[in-house]
Amino acid sequence: MANILVVDDELGIRDLLSEILNDEGHTVELAENAAQAREARQRMRPDLVLLDIWMPDTDGVTLLKEWSTGGLLNMPVIMMSGHATIDTAVDAIRIGAQAFLEKPITLQKLLKTVEQGLAREQVRQAAAAYQAAQSAPGHAATVQPSALVAVDTTPQVSQTFDLDLPLRDARDAFEKAYFEFHLTNEGGSMTRVADKTGLERTHLYRKLKQLGVDLTKGKRNGA
Repeated sequence: MANILVVDDELGIRDLLSEILNDEGHTVELAENAAQAREARQRMRPDLVLLDIWMPDTDGVTLLKEWSTGGLLNMPVIMMSGHATIDTAVDAIRIGAQAFLEKPITLQKLLKTVEQGLAREQVRQAAAAYQAAQSAPGHAATVQPSALVAVDTTPQVSQTFDLDLPLRDARDAFEKAYFEFHLTNEGGSMTRVADKTGLERTHLYRKLKQLGVDLTKGKRNGA
């Protein structure tokens, strides 16, 4: 799940978006103005930002431009407004926003736009990983047809992910491979895997069960 920053000066909008996104399993941080948004972005490093255009201190387009010119626009930003003109929306997209949501925002439109934004970011990160792997001696990454991305995690282990899958399915496939990798490396030790991945043991057990990870396989491979 993603860390999402919601920036809007209307309390009702912040609460509504927070409730919807929390129900989807995301972690949500709220900001009611640009000052709070700057602080939250620096502190939480969000995976995606929902940014209102009309705010009392600094409007959303100005904040977006500030992030862009300062080299801080390293996450998808989705603009929101109930009064913006087409020119304003186009200007925001030109600066670097990924999408524009018109208020009132419907549940279906919100979730679809957020999912698309996160999916595009995953593709961008996969492309960056590919380029980094290509330049690293002894490591290779290959982009294959049908949006398949294969990345070597070690010289002996290669994992392929299908980017044509829905975001939730693609994320589950990656997380399952991630935990199986660490289980094998740690000889099936849940304590060491918990320390390595930064998860509390109870949470880790629930996560592995949810993903269908075979714990006995991890122990056997680590033997």
